[in-house]
Amino acid sequence: MNTEESKEASTQLMATAPVAYVTTIGPSGYPYTRAMFNLRNKERFPGQAHLFAEHQDDMLIYFSTNTSSQKLDQIRADPRVSVYYCSPDQFHGLMLSGDIEVVDDAALRHAIWNEGWERYYPGGPDDPDHTVLCLRPKRAVGWYKAARFEFELEGA
Repeated sequence: MNTEESKEASTQLMATAPVAYVTTIGPSGYPYTRAMFNLRNKERFPGQAHLFAEHQDDMLIYFSTNTSSQKLDQIRADPRVSVYYCSPDQFHGLMLSGDIEVVDDAALRHAIWNEGWERYYPGGPDDPDHTVLCLRPKRAVGWYKAARFEFELEGA
């Protein structure tokens, strides 16, 4: 499988995986992994599909999280993260890595907002505890149909 085929299969996985597993580096130097909403999942989050339409090649990812979370403390201390998507039934996994950034953009907070998120952010999209994270991955590593792939991403 060449890089273009790997990219195409990977962006399809990103659009269908039920969750994204995000790993940060904790204060002791050990990794912390947690499941987060996969906003690129077109079925679960159709209102956000337009945010990723121009990001098929660079595989940009947005996350919504609590400003008060341990995860954000870890990111501020060390922005290096990995994000993992998988579909075990299809023998497909994708790990993206790079430096994640906190995005302070009210329009983006509103664009990724979903009905029902008031349980996480009672003040709505402008709640001070609502933060947007952006990852522009530098590297992709994975497996698909028993074949391993690895490639650098544009701008890395």
